[in-house]
Amino acid sequence: MSNVSRRQALGQLAALPVVAAACTRTTCAKEPAMKTSQSATSLAPPATIDPVLAVAPLTTPWQTFDPFLFCMHHNDLYPAGQSDLGPARERLSGRAVGQDFSGKDGWSMYHGQVVPGFPQHPHRGFETVTITRKGLVDHADSLGAAARYGEGDVQWLTAGEGIQHAEMFPLLHQDQPNHGELFQVWLNLPARRKMVAPYFTMFWADQIPQQTFADAAGHETHVRVIAGSLEHLHALAPPPDSWASQPGNDVAIWTITLQPGATWTVPPAQIGSNRTLYLFEGKDLRIGPRTIAERQAVRIQADQPAVLQAGPAGAELVLLQGRPIGEPVVQHGPFVMNSRQEIVQAIRDYQRTQFGSWPWPRNDPVHGNELKHFAKRPDGVIERPA
Repeated sequence: MSNVSRRQALGQLAALPVVAAACTRTTCAKEPAMKTSQSATSLAPPATIDPVLAVAPLTTPWQTFDPFLFCMHHNDLYPAGQSDLGPARERLSGRAVGQDFSGKDGWSMYHGQVVPGFPQHPHRGFETVTITRKGLVDHADSLGAAARYGEGDVQWLTAGEGIQHAEMFPLLHQDQPNHGELFQVWLNLPARRKMVAPYFTMFWADQIPQQTFADAAGHETHVRVIAGSLEHLHALAPPPDSWASQPGNDVAIWTITLQPGATWTVPPAQIGSNRTLYLFEGKDLRIGPRTIAERQAVRIQADQPAVLQAGPAGAELVLLQGRPIGEPVVQHGPFVMNSRQEIVQAIRDYQRTQFGSWPWPRNDPVHGNELKHFAKRPDGVIERPA
């Protein structure tokens, strides 16, 4: 697990000329301890199988396991926007604008100074999967590509050999609050794919496979399949160089919503995969024979079915699963490589090339006042949801 948060990763940009001590999976600060339990045995009756391997409170960012680097949950109750698509200037009083992770009044500006979000910054050696729930994201990058997406859309970006991008959260509604909520998952790339050409793809909300399952009592569970397969549901194709692009790597990213009292079984995956459930809403969720408190990360045995039963408030979860890459991880800020020498080279390359320069007139581009979603490819082709 990487112990560098998204905030720290971007904040380290100012220190790029100096290489910090390399952080690997074997030399990083100790990971937050998870309370472990004896693994389940396939000989036990199904009703008594305990698939839970370990439990820990949700951290910021969420603790993840190979092939994932971390997951950040952004949930901001932004006020009404102004003509510049940011909050009123008086609402910025008392904030460290440009480094605002305060959560003051229920929202943060992050690294934005006018519009909330993450202005121009680089990445190399991994992928970002941005899963939106509410609000909008304006993407711009060093390839000249742009996008406006949100409200259930997903962007999957392979940074590969290097890309700069901006992720801004425009406040389009001027007569009502702007609620922004998303998950950003960092998925590692294997050594042989770390220097591939950058690439991004859009999964529009109405294209993402999803299904509602009803239990014997009629209580419903809704699942969206961002990556992987579930029964007859097969996710849209990830970028071609992703670890998730090979079915044998068993990568799955699902969002799961259970109604109060609903029961649903997570089907088994392949042996040897890492599988974690993140309970971010609700409490008293039963997984097999045990009850999980609110806001917990739960590692479960991938090759065993896991019976979920929601408490009286229902439950919302994210599932992250995949076969481990099993290589050294060395991270410095927004660069994730396999050795300290590769980190040094990444910094030199960024200083020399800026990963293709920055074709935009500002570091925090936003894309106008229209609510329409779109993606502009580096070749200029415009894509819109159906």
